[in-house]
Amino acid sequence: MKTIPLSKLELNSKAIIKEINCCNSIKRRLLDLGLIENTEITPVFQNISGDPIAYEVRNIILAIRKQDAEKILVLPI
Repeated sequence: MKTIPLSKLELNSKAIIKEINCCNSIKRRLLDLGLIENTEITPVFQNISGDPIAYEVRNIILAIRKQDAEKILVLPI
């Protein structure tokens, strides 16, 4: 399978995080929140405007802006 940006993942579809290409400050924050390689992530809620999107990762829900989600590559499962 091919990796896609996290922002393109359909709601309630699972994927595995493969790469985070955000700037260093945002990348550090995402890593601290548990978004590390080979972790499962699922988009669970999307605002009407489409930004931000809520994701479930490691049994927590967190919102990620679309511009940052575009820089996170995932492998759908």
